[in-house]
Amino acid sequence: MTVADTVAPLVRAVLGDQVPVGIECWDGSRSGPPDAPWRVRLVNRRGLRRLLWAPNDLGFARAYVSGDIDIEGDLLAGLDALEEVADPTRGPGVQIDGNTKKELVKAALRLGIIGLPPKPPVEEMKPGRGRRHDKARDAAAISHHYDVGNDFYRLVLGESMTYSCAYWAQQSEDLNAAQYAKCDLVARKLGLTEGMRVLDVGCGWGTFALHAARTYGARVVGVTLSQEQADYARKRMVEEGVSELVEIRVQDYRDVTDGPFDAISSIGMAEHVGDVMLETYAADLFALLRPHGRLLNHAISRRPRKSVPGFSKTSFIDRYVFPDGEILPLSTMVEALEGVGFEVRDVEALREHYAQTLRAWVANLEANWDEAVAHSSPGRARVWRLYMAGAALSFSANRLGINHVLAVKCTDRGRSDMPGTRDELLRPNNQVSTAP
Repeated sequence: MTVADTVAPLVRAVLGDQVPVGIECWDGSRSGPPDAPWRVRLVNRRGLRRLLWAPNDLGFARAYVSGDIDIEGDLLAGLDALEEVADPTRGPGVQIDGNTKKELVKAALRLGIIGLPPKPPVEEMKPGRGRRHDKARDAAAISHHYDVGNDFYRLVLGESMTYSCAYWAQQSEDLNAAQYAKCDLVARKLGLTEGMRVLDVGCGWGTFALHAARTYGARVVGVTLSQEQADYARKRMVEEGVSELVEIRVQDYRDVTDGPFDAISSIGMAEHVGDVMLETYAADLFALLRPHGRLLNHAISRRPRKSVPGFSKTSFIDRYVFPDGEILPLSTMVEALEGVGFEVRDVEALREHYAQTLRAWVANLEANWDEAVAHSSPGRARVWRLYMAGAALSFSANRLGINHVLAVKCTDRGRSDMPGTRDELLRPNNQVSTAP
């Protein structure tokens, strides 16, 4: 029997005939429909051994990231098809009955994949030392994810260098325009005007800080824990002629002490805060705002009372993408903000916008694959392809959401100075220049 002869019945037993997947094995044998939209290539026995030791998303990720298993064709379509037969409480997984387990054991013996567990790929990050979400451990987790290389991120994120959900106000817009549209939506909700002092928490490569300074004349302090992001953002502000308005710091938000600020933006940063530190996060930002100051919190959320597939402490996401990341329900974020004194004034869901953004990033990565590998590593590029494709499907399927929560720090007598209507809130403010 060829390897494909041994593997194919097991694949059918687990997935049925609903998933049109082709299989190519290390001995050259093949199975499955020749016109399948995607093909799994079993490069060697080690890939199956990884799955044997960890028959879940982590085992599959280890096999894929290491190159022991390859995926060719439309990855999004393949993962989408897998979800049709997956257990929704576990994400893309398998339901194996007793007879199938026996056949799996026989196949493992026949294929010679029984053995010690292979070492994880070098891209895998083990749980950090210290308490979860202390400053040192958070800094290490941020560096793992963001200090991959600015050239790599430019290929994936595009010209705007914005690593958060874009706002597709017009479906004809490209990714760059949609990202600046998001920045302007945030700026309008914050009521930015010339001379306002703004804190951008988790500023990334500085796109919002740049837009706030260049378009509205705001004075911005951006903080990040990534040295590579800070270096890029500082150079960017000089090149764009706004360095006198923007200061970029490598600093934990908990160490910012030079308030008050007129407004605070937190775009795609709260996911790193963690449930245990959420009250501290909310209280620190509240203390840094002047009365009438506004906070715009842009963060991913999960459904209440439901865990998010792939976000356990031993999952692919935690080990390869967002170490110590925590996705909390929208209600938890709102409760934390209100608990320290904020008044929540506006909430907007952007779930479909993030699904579209992620698909655009996947397309960028696949179109620039060889260059992306050259700027990072084959394993790192594989991590990003798998993570972004899976995340796109999670947003499309409503397992994950993303929301703008706009909150204000009222005076002791309840004065907010907020616009009276939402139309007024979103009306373009006094701009000092025009964004590209």
